[in-house]
Amino acid sequence: MASLRDIKRKIQAVDKTKQITRAMNMVAAAKLKSAQSRMENFRPYAEKFMEVLNSVALRVNPKAHPLLAVREAKKVRVIMMTSDRGLCGAFNTNVIRAVEGFIRHRTTQQGQAVSMVAVGRKGRDYFRRKANIVDARAEVFKQFDISTAADLGESLISSFINEEYDELYIAFNEFRNIASQRPRIIRLLPIASPESGVQLEPEGRVDYTYEPSEEALIDELLPSYLRITVFRAMLETAAGENGARMVAMENATSNCEEMIESLTLKFNKARQQAITAELMDIVGGTEALAKSG
Repeated sequence: MASLRDIKRKIQAVDKTKQITRAMNMVAAAKLKSAQSRMENFRPYAEKFMEVLNSVALRVNPKAHPLLAVREAKKVRVIMMTSDRGLCGAFNTNVIRAVEGFIRHRTTQQGQAVSMVAVGRKGRDYFRRKANIVDARAEVFKQFDISTAADLGESLISSFINEEYDELYIAFNEFRNIASQRPRIIRLLPIASPESGVQLEPEGRVDYTYEPSEEALIDELLPSYLRITVFRAMLETAAGENGARMVAMENATSNCEEMIESLTLKFNKARQQAITAELMDIVGGTEALAKSG
């Protein structure tokens, strides 16, 4: 049985761990407030931007812009968003598992070559030897803005125009609430066009008069398309990471409290046994002296 000193040391060690997890929970909560505010403010703009862009793209000639070109999908590229740090539960595991299934399906069932752009240290380290990583970016979530997404978007656009890949997807955790982040994989390129086979919903078949023309709008909107979509995914990832870490640290703190309670009970039992043993020795010695006298 463990000595009283060993149990006391364990209690002290767990208590120090609890202090660390509680502090990390408070830091994550503070970061979450800012990240969630940025994400919620940007999400409606990004969704409306996509709605307008898709509506215009389905009405123009696919030859009006290179990003509307639909080619046979032989080469696929996926952007994967993960965090740079751990201690956030299954946040990274979920999106990594989704990307693994996507790559397996594309390579084994459709015979396509899949390359990857890894944004975030965790995804990069996991797929370092398991996938064809053509670009890896770490430490981007410490401080980022639209220029960070614009830099990545420009390189992706030039690669698509140069036919380095035929389809582009993005995988990230969509923030739903503090305790829930849903992995999503969305196609970014090619954008829906008449040749892609995508049909407008009945309410979307209304003919609008555009000023300037659809071609001029497409030429203006498409350069902003990828950077807005990538930036939204980065905002969702940042908010989801802090939410997941906040929940994970809260659970860890609760586990520490339960462990301290269990160890304290064990300590009290061991101390009581030690006291009982000492009393038995005293009583036994007293009786022995009485008999000898």
